[in-house]
Amino acid sequence: MDTNQLHREVSYKATTSSGPGGQHANKVATRILLEWDATSSIAFAEAEHQRILSKLQNRLTKDGILQLSCQDSRSQAANKELVFKRFLTVLREASQVQKVRKKRTLPRSVKRKRLNDKKKHSEKKENRRFKY
Repeated sequence: MDTNQLHREVSYKATTSSGPGGQHANKVATRILLEWDATSSIAFAEAEHQRILSKLQNRLTKDGILQLSCQDSRSQAANKELVFKRFLTVLREASQVQKVRKKRTLPRSVKRKRLNDKKKHSEKKENRRFKY
């Protein structure tokens, strides 16, 4: 993952943020919207790129654009840094190779013990029944 290339590929838009803040929130655009075109990115190797596209397919728009926004701070520059950090963590998580799950096999002795215990328990219950 080439972070310098990612810096060049993302675009930022500033909009007014929601929530409290009075006149300041109404006139200052502090909310940052980060947009990244995932389909035409060249910051990743081919296998990594395919993995990212498949894992992020629910978060991408129809055009293949990932959108993230941040309005945590009252500063536009701080929000820009925060949203880029969040963007990098999303990409890191999506690019990780998932471990292959190995099916665990139980030993025969464990199966035999479990079935014997069940049989003993059922015989105990059966002996308590009233017989005509």
